[in-house]
Amino acid sequence: MRGTVRRYCTAGVIAAALVTGLTACTGHSDERRTDKAAACTDGSYAWSGVRRTQKLTAMSDPITFEKRTASYSAKLKPVGDRVYRPSVTGAPRGVGAAAVITALSRHLKVEEPLADPSETEVPEEDHYFEVATGDLKGAYYAWGYVRLVEADFTYTCGNGELVKGQVLTWEGTGSGFMPCSEEPPEGVAGRAAAGELCPADSRAARTPD
Repeated sequence: MRGTVRRYCTAGVIAAALVTGLTACTGHSDERRTDKAAACTDGSYAWSGVRRTQKLTAMSDPITFEKRTASYSAKLKPVGDRVYRPSVTGAPRGVGAAAVITALSRHLKVEEPLADPSETEVPEEDHYFEVATGDLKGAYYAWGYVRLVEADFTYTCGNGELVKGQVLTWEGTGSGFMPCSEEPPEGVAGRAAAGELCPADSRAARTPD
């Protein structure tokens, strides 16, 4: 489940002795650096190819109310056993995956921080969805989903060095409950659940993916 969902400096000439408090860049002495670039935590990001998708994570059994019902509690069963984990490929030296995801959160201006590498989204066996409208009748379906975010980035350090990478994380989870007599909501998760749980001739099941 979602929990909470991270520094930057210009790389320059590294003196033999670092003066405490005057720099946030870290590096090796000339003897130890060999051909390795010094870490840079004050670079700049350029984001591209941001992709937001929904993945179906849980579904109810088919739900049918023969007479009007005031409320209902649906148990959502996991769809498969996939565990989602945030990941960053190509994280710049000295920056780390969590800081890259934080930078993406700022770029997207999300209300809640994106999931960081300490979080996982694990299918739950005892996940319930409750609804109380006072007017339930006919065929319904319920589902759970995770809202994934993928993005490519280029990180430019102060010395002009470019680092390219990719982020996979999520911006939240959710669940839904809908009548089969209506078109499913936006997002592939709801449409996939409707196709599985609603009668074949229902409006929700007929809606193309």
